[in-house]
This record gives sequence, C-alpha cells and structure tokens, in this order.
Amino acid sequence: MSHSKSRRNALKNIALTTGGVSLGISALSCKDANQDKPQTTAVEEDQALKGNINHSACYWCYNSFPLEEFAQEAAALGLKGIDLLKPEEWETAKKYGLECAVATDSFASITNGFNDPTNHKPLQEQYAKLIDQASEAGIKNVIVFSGNKRELSEEEGLANCAEGLAPLVKQAEEKNVVLIMELLNSKIDHADYQCDNTPWGVALCERLGSEHFKLLYDIYHMQIMEGDVIRTIQDYHQYFAHYHTGGVPGRNEITEVQELNYPAIMRAIKETGYGGFVAQEFIPTYPDKIKALKEGIKICDV
Repeated sequence: MSHSKSRRNALKNIALTTGGVSLGISALSCKDANQDKPQTTAVEEDQALKGNINHSACYWCYNSFPLEEFAQEAAALGLKGIDLLKPEEWETAKKYGLECAVATDSFASITNGFNDPTNHKPLQEQYAKLIDQASEAGIKNVIVFSGNKRELSEEEGLANCAEGLAPLVKQAEEKNVVLIMELLNSKIDHADYQCDNTPWGVALCERLGSEHFKLLYDIYHMQIMEGDVIRTIQDYHQYFAHYHTGGVPGRNEITEVQELNYPAIMRAIKETGYGGFVAQEFIPTYPDKIKALKEGIKICDV
C-alpha cells in the first residue's frame, strides 16, 4: 500500500530483525544428528517456483531492512518485483533484476485523494511527473487513491474522481502506464475511505472507460468488506491490474492460522489468465521476516 501514517505506526509494533541473515544466500548446511553427511539447506530442498504467478512484495512490510539488502533477499527467493517504491528507489530494485511492480511517491495520500476537487490541481501536477518517470523507467503501474468521503455521497465521489483522473488517464494511455486505485477496507484500517468496495471501483473504471485505469484488488481488505473473494475475482478480473495478499484477521502471515484459502484464490487468479503481479502485503510476525515472506510465496505459488 502506501507509506501512510497508519502503516508506519503498525510497523513500530513489529520486532526488528537484528541479524538480517540471508535465507538462501548465507544459510549454512548443518549436520543431521544421525548422519555424517551434511543436510542440504531449505532453499536447496525447495522446488523451483512454478512460474505461473509473478511474485512481488510490498517493501513497507520489510523496511526494517535497508532496501539494498531486501532487494537481494527478494531476488534470491525468486521474486520478480517489489511494490510501492519511490523513484529514488527504482534503480536499487533494478540492480537485482527486480521490477518496481507498483510505483508511488511521498505525495500519494490515502486520505486526501481525487474525490476532493481541491486536490485535483496539485495531484495532477505531481502525478503527471510520476507517470513520465514511470514510463521512462519501464514501470507499468502507478498507484492512486480515492481519498476519504468526508460526507460525500457515492455518486459525488465517483464524479469527482472521474473528473480529476481523466487528464492523467489520457497521459497514462500515451505513456503506456496504468493508473491503479487500491480497494481498501473502511471497517478496520482506513475509516471513511471511499473506494472501499469492488462495485464502486468498477463503476469508476467504467466511467473512465480506459484500459489504463484499473483497480488494485487487495484480498485482505476486500475479505473484510465483502468476502466472496473467488467469485469477485471471477466476475471482475478484467478490472484488476494488481493483487495484494494478507491474512484475515490481523494482516499477518497467510498460513492456516487465518481464514483465507490462498492456494484456492491463487488458482482462481491464474485461471483468469492474469499475467501481472501478486504481492505479499502481510505484516510478518516471525522473528525471521524473510522466512515469513518465503513461506507466503510458497503458499501462493500454484
């Protein structure tokens, strides 16, 4: 997602990884208690990723690591991208063969978005620059937000967003960039956020009428707001340009301790013919955060 205040506060409660030891780069073979020969490392024992899902991860969940170190770890795990990087960070990802899967910048705000006409001019100026930068760097997706309702009706919010985004969508078409608006829950994490349900986001896509404006379908957020995740993906996948994961409840690891069946969800995404990225966006609770990320990737690699 974004580098919002709420996310930064959430990260303060996560224990920092002190060693930063690379899983798969600096993992050492060990002796089995009953055998003389050394065992292979976990990475060596793992099968290669299947190649059906383009894996990414949101850096904000792992920003206790310097980006250089995290990019190296991500590449070793087989990721193809990192989400939500700012322009000054793109080259670091590229250095390790990784794409910036979703571009952002410090001005991007969840609460102050395109549904407020007073934001249109400054956002249009700032996003115009970011779209140009992304295009020049070969980055496909740029994230945008609706903003909070602040008593706006659904229709007023739609009309304002469409008006504010229209010139940027035209620029995105010319620059081969896709603007993606994230669907976020307004029940737990982002009170009053307007783009908090799939039908509203789809209505905005239809109003703008361009393949260069789509939605970021965040599975965690939409499970909280709507449920029925697989059917929603099947019915509306043409409007989804990107996916995020996260365990419900809690937004932590996506293992059996939470309620979503991620292998089934990933199979549903794959069956739509989707060729974009799926990014892990859960807050790790394991002392070894890279191990948690590796586990999430394995779960989603169908």
